[in-house]
Parts: sequence; structure tokens; C-alpha cells
Amino acid sequence: MSQPQIQVRVFINNISAERLWEIGKPIPPVKIATNLNILGINKKRPDLLEAPFVLTINYTPPVAQISVKGRAQIKGKQDELKKIHSSYVEKKPPPPIVVQSISNVVFLESVIITRTLNIPPPIPLPQITPMEKEKPPAEPTYRA
Repeated sequence: MSQPQIQVRVFINNISAERLWEIGKPIPPVKIATNLNILGINKKRPDLLEAPFVLTINYTPPVAQISVKGRAQIKGKQDELKKIHSSYVEKKPPPPIVVQSISNVVFLESVIITRTLNIPPPIPLPQITPMEKEKPPAEPTYRA
């Protein structure tokens, strides 16, 4: 069986980013919520689907907010595109290649924006946890 020949091209039409935190005031530890919504999968031609999307990034406390909007064009064989479209109509999640392709582009763009605004990026930095001493096994709560 041959591999699916799906090609995904991602286009961004709108980027909105605002730093809400005062310049010069140190940024506290933040929680960052990212939300990627694929708003639909539309047939454009027999060999082309289009998936509009919106990525929103919110910070708690409100340090900044970022929104990236665009469209992904999905090209491939007609039978594969029919499967993707009918899955969407049946309210199933889009194929991983579509979500991954969009994520790669929008997260890269958002990291560049956060650098420009001098705010923490929306990707988790590796956490280094101190090594804990091994705990002795717990004593049983009952004895026979």
C-alpha cells in the first residue's frame, strides 16, 4: 500500500499581537494558553481543500495576547481529499499532517513575535527538577 500523498501549504493573512505589560516592569511567571482552531475544511477544487484557522495565545497574568489567522491548502489525490472532507463533515478531527503543518508555521511565527515584543514564548521551556532522594518503600497499612 502506498503512502498518502498529501501536501499542506500554510498561509497567514492576519497577525495581531499586543504587549499589555508595562515596559520596564519585570514579567512575573506566566501561564500561557494556546488554542488552535481549524474553522472548517472546504472543497475548492477536486484536488484542493482549504482549512481556515485561528491560533490564539493568552497569558495569565495578562502580559500579552496574540492572534494568528490564516488558511491551509491541502492538495492530494481526489480519493484522499474526499476522505479528509467526509471525516470533517462527520465531526472527526482533521488528519495529524494538517494540524501539525499549521502548528509548525503558526508557532514559529508566534515565537518570532514574542521576541519582538520581549515576552515569554508560547512553547514550554524544559523544566529542570532537583533530584529527590529515593524514598524507602511505604510500610504496609496492615499486618497479617
